[in-house]
Amino acid sequence: MIRKATLADRPRIYDIRHAVRENRLSQASAAKVDTTADWIFRNAAFWVWEEDGAVQGFAVADPRDGTIFGLFIHPDYEGRGIARALLPRACEDLRAAGFAVATLTTGPGTRAERFYRENGWEDVGRQDNGEIIFRKAL
Repeated sequence: MIRKATLADRPRIYDIRHAVRENRLSQASAAKVDTTADWIFRNAAFWVWEEDGAVQGFAVADPRDGTIFGLFIHPDYEGRGIARALLPRACEDLRAAGFAVATLTTGPGTRAERFYRENGWEDVGRQDNGEIIFRKAL
């Protein structure tokens, strides 16, 4: 089931974010991620996939800058189409905020890179840290 997250889901969202095998959250990024998540919980929406009595994945957009802030699935639930079901919800939030294009970044050579390429996202360059910048028309 896809639904908007509540604050009660935050611990499980945190668990999923830290359980992933790729795109691990560095200590240096943790404070920024927490601050952004606080703002989004107050002002926008996290979309979650609930199955077997718990949240197993989430997607979230940042409507302040037109980015997909996160798309993460618990490792035990990967490969089931959950990301493909959740991502359009986050993209719709960006469209509703007035954006015509969504942007995101991910590491090269990852499953995430393959996922975004296979789902119509365009590689438009690299960040200084080597992450791929993807864009997609909404």
